[in-house]
Amino acid sequence: MKTTMSREAARFLCRSAFPIARAGPRSRVQLDAVPKRGFSGTSRLKVLKPYILADIGEGITECQVIQWFVKPGARVEQFDPICEVQSDKASVEITSRFDGVIKKLYYEPDDMAKVGKPLVDIDIQSEISEADAVVLDGGAVKQADEAPNKQPEAKEQALEVDGNDSAAVTKDVPSQAAPSLPAEPAQEEGRPRKPPGKHASLATPAVRHMVKAASLNIEAIEGTGKDGRVLKEDVQRYVQSAKTAATTPPPSAAPAQRLEDRTQPLTPIQSAMFKKMSHSLSIPHFLYTDGVDFTSLNTIRKKYNAAREKSQRITTFPFILKAVSLALQQYPLMNARLDTQTNLGKPQLVYQGSHDIGIAVDSPSGLLVPVVRNVQSLSIEQIAAEITRLSELARTGKIGTEDLKNATITLSNIGSIGGGVVAPVIVSPQVAIVGIGRAKTVPAFGKDGELIKKEECMFSWSADHRIIDGATAARCAEVVKGYLEDVETMLIRLR
Repeated sequence: MKTTMSREAARFLCRSAFPIARAGPRSRVQLDAVPKRGFSGTSRLKVLKPYILADIGEGITECQVIQWFVKPGARVEQFDPICEVQSDKASVEITSRFDGVIKKLYYEPDDMAKVGKPLVDIDIQSEISEADAVVLDGGAVKQADEAPNKQPEAKEQALEVDGNDSAAVTKDVPSQAAPSLPAEPAQEEGRPRKPPGKHASLATPAVRHMVKAASLNIEAIEGTGKDGRVLKEDVQRYVQSAKTAATTPPPSAAPAQRLEDRTQPLTPIQSAMFKKMSHSLSIPHFLYTDGVDFTSLNTIRKKYNAAREKSQRITTFPFILKAVSLALQQYPLMNARLDTQTNLGKPQLVYQGSHDIGIAVDSPSGLLVPVVRNVQSLSIEQIAAEITRLSELARTGKIGTEDLKNATITLSNIGSIGGGVVAPVIVSPQVAIVGIGRAKTVPAFGKDGELIKKEECMFSWSADHRIIDGATAARCAEVVKGYLEDVETMLIRLR
């Protein structure tokens, strides 16, 4: 038997099921009045936004795009590199703060990107926090008193009942806005760090994935969530602060005091050297360098010094002066003087009979070049005594002008200070100068191919290429080398 229900009976049953006040023919039933769980909707995740080139510090307003790591259509995740830019101080790699798809590149490689202008367009497919929104908008977070607190309107689904029948449908209605929390005051500099809460090591799986990908310790990150929980923004802030600390130079212990400049005229020795060296620049120099084996020379020298007191011992320098003097007898052109004053316009050579060899001495007042006279007539022992006398006078400032002029050739023993090869500068009117480096022990091969050690010293010859050709300078240098490597042949020619 079919039973029918009147319209009034249906309305009675509906009111019994939903006992609420009605204000019209159609009424919304709020979720808090319904003993059922409401359904909340989420904001749209896909957002197409321009990614702003943020300020990278130090007042930099533009950067040059070096290279792109992505192309339009490429999918990126958080911390994936987007591009590399070069400022006037360093190269910086720009990384993504979002998960999404690159839609547009605003610059080509080598273009200048402006700070605060869009860098790329990205279709964001992840949650956007307030800090992320600031990066997207390119501006600073507004103060609370400048703009009212606005929460994104989450839509809830409520049950709507038709006033004429019992059919029920769903419709989106705005929910009540959640109360805004007061902003957390910024931590003052020097204030002790807040101890972590009891849930400081807890985090969502997404945050833990970020921590693991960056090889970080979650306990080292200061969490700002409830009970000290670590949030995504905390991880991003920690990574950014670590990069800033790595690129920022440590402050100096004390500010460097700026010293004032001072001006003083050249000393007489410096003035003379200035004039001579300025004139020497007009001389075309020919440089010849070769190594000399001091093994034989040092064997004889050490044997001689073993039976004498320290003040009477001789160095290798007197042997070198004597060897150069003997070589000058075979190549007198190396001991000549260029005369450009006697016959104007017709330079001539003066072959000097005496071997007056200048020796460079490093004195407290500057470089001095005293002269050992008539080296061709002196023994090695006499040359050593004269070198000692002149050097002492030069270092004490008591040397006279007669001991400083008219050298026919100069020897500079730079090896007494250090260094191997030197390019000495000729002092006019001389036509040659020899630079002697520091002797050192080096590996070498003997006559039968065995490995031996020898004491080698580099000799650097500079000659006036207007007068002396390279072959003459090389032959003279080889003669000196032969005398020093086989001292017995030099002793035979002594007189």
